[in-house]
Amino acid sequence: MTQPYILVAPNGARRGHGDHIALPVTTQEIVETASACQLAGANGLHLHVRDADGQHSLDGGRYLETLAALEDAVPELDLQITTEAAGVFDVASQLDCLKHVKPAWASISVREIDRSPELADHVYGLCAEQGTRVQHILYDAKDAALLDHWQANGTVRQAHSDRLFVLGRYATGQRSTPADLDPFLTGGLPTSPWMICAFGPDEHACLTRAATLGGDIRVGFENSLTNASGTPWKDNAASVSALVQQLQRGTS
Repeated sequence: MTQPYILVAPNGARRGHGDHIALPVTTQEIVETASACQLAGANGLHLHVRDADGQHSLDGGRYLETLAALEDAVPELDLQITTEAAGVFDVASQLDCLKHVKPAWASISVREIDRSPELADHVYGLCAEQGTRVQHILYDAKDAALLDHWQANGTVRQAHSDRLFVLGRYATGQRSTPADLDPFLTGGLPTSPWMICAFGPDEHACLTRAATLGGDIRVGFENSLTNASGTPWKDNAASVSALVQQLQRGTS
């Protein structure tokens, strides 16, 4: 097993300092976390920005400000923005965010875009036009089938094939298990790039299983705050470091 690509998701849309004091909310906190996680072995960062009240935001100006700070501090770290609605934003707002930011890389939930299917071609066409790499967020087999349909009819452009399998859902007490990956693999291993994320104390076990199958992995406080024993990680970098060590043990 070669070491997979590691994407750190340090904050997400829902958690704050009340959940963990080291969860980054401000731009400076995000930059400091990104630097520490890169040193720990992360290859990229999945970015959420917050508004003045610390709430989830898709504000293009905030994204551009934070991206500029990150590019200055950690120029070798790949940067992916989220377009997550989080129950707050509609598809038009997600499209506006992509237009404003013109990110190199973005995560997009096909389920969320399907809320306004008449805008789907605009979303994916814009990404193709401006050179935005798309990682499709898939929660279940139905989402995967929708992506297959959109790829077949040209709504999703041919170059946009990356997938993130979400093991479980964003819910209180969510605990993913390695077996949660199985429904996504009923047709065999994907031939296009794929990645997983997982919730709860078995996060690293889930990620390690995906790595053994050739998948890439997303780790961080967006999905889990603790180790397998339920002990909180000191910070995101501690989780990344422990995961890297676990993967290295698996290859020795």
